[in-house]
Amino acid sequence: MVWDRQTGSPVYPAIVWQCRRTADYCARLSAKGLNDLVKEKTGLRLDPYFSATKISWILEHVTGARERARQGELACGTIDSWLIWKLTGGHQHVTDYSNACRTMLFNIHNMYWDEELLQEFDIPLSMLPEVKDSIGFFGDTDHTIFRHPVPVTGVLGDQQAALFGQGCLEPGMMKNTYGTGCFLLMNTGEKCFSTDYGLLSSIGWVINNKATYILEGSVFIGGALVQWLRDELGIIRKASETETLAQRVSSTNNVYFVPAFAGLGTPYWDPYARGTIIGLTLGTTKEHLVRAALEGIAYQINDVIISMTKLTGRLPEGLRVDGGAAANNFLLQFQSDICKLPVQRNNSLELTGLGAAFSAGVGVGIWSNCAEIKDLIEIERIFQPKISDSSREKLYLGWSKAVQRSRNWEQGSSD
Repeated sequence: MVWDRQTGSPVYPAIVWQCRRTADYCARLSAKGLNDLVKEKTGLRLDPYFSATKISWILEHVTGARERARQGELACGTIDSWLIWKLTGGHQHVTDYSNACRTMLFNIHNMYWDEELLQEFDIPLSMLPEVKDSIGFFGDTDHTIFRHPVPVTGVLGDQQAALFGQGCLEPGMMKNTYGTGCFLLMNTGEKCFSTDYGLLSSIGWVINNKATYILEGSVFIGGALVQWLRDELGIIRKASETETLAQRVSSTNNVYFVPAFAGLGTPYWDPYARGTIIGLTLGTTKEHLVRAALEGIAYQINDVIISMTKLTGRLPEGLRVDGGAAANNFLLQFQSDICKLPVQRNNSLELTGLGAAFSAGVGVGIWSNCAEIKDLIEIERIFQPKISDSSREKLYLGWSKAVQRSRNWEQGSSD
């Protein structure tokens, strides 16, 4: 989001993370060798997913925006910054470390906005918010919003908040959120890993000036695939039907669904991949297709877990899950089967809001420290792996072949 400091009005509609309009821009920057610099400083990859190229795009395409930014007239930030700006009546332009580190402009080792990256993307430092600890005082709400000023004391990025809400406070613990996309995070404590195997390194949170780092694997299409089955294909009326349909058949009949509608994230990072359904025959039914779609979500998560295991050298003890699609018992059972891990479903599926509430509660003293949060976590059900190793290997081999057929489609079609 980029907005006018005087009026508080956006200069252009907010650009969401799924938007790929800057893919070609990223490709040009990568050809210049900028990808290595971005990875080294930010723990991220040079990709349209992140904020920097979106901010630069707005400054380039909105008439007069770049000059106004240089004159200090414009502010920018992730949505938390925008909300705090509005809540405090324009008095606070702030963010926390977990959000700052997702912009592709923040040095996660030295903990500051990086001048070299700002120069590369031609974004003035004056546009950016002050960065604060994730738990602390960010400002009071304006008196016109509530009857009395309310302190803002907890700010966390979306997925970091879910990790916090799951009680994954110890190194090695990990969670996956099945939302529009799927985001798997592992707490790595004080250790900031390199960005090998297609993984991202980020800041989970900073509390009392102490950073907790994370590894992240990003899956761009998760629950959005079920929405596509409903809204575009019309083969289901509501998302909950997918569980019943998938269970009506014993397998996908060798059909694989790679949901690369917005490219592929971890470990491939291929913005030119496109959605692929392969293995269709005249015997393929709606049930096979729905089952393949749900399995496609789980396979992507397994790709991430394999990458994390290779990088850290440790197999996690389990996977905690949340998000709307985590209500699907078939999906979670197959997730456990293909990952060979117990999958623990929280009693609440909306962990982002809960994690933010936990952080704010610690900030105002409802809980004296973060350790007390662990006692509040309630696991509703645990799914255990049931299939054989040979079945697992055969299934994953088919998935790997399907992924290769989906890759580089868009770029190849324009050559």
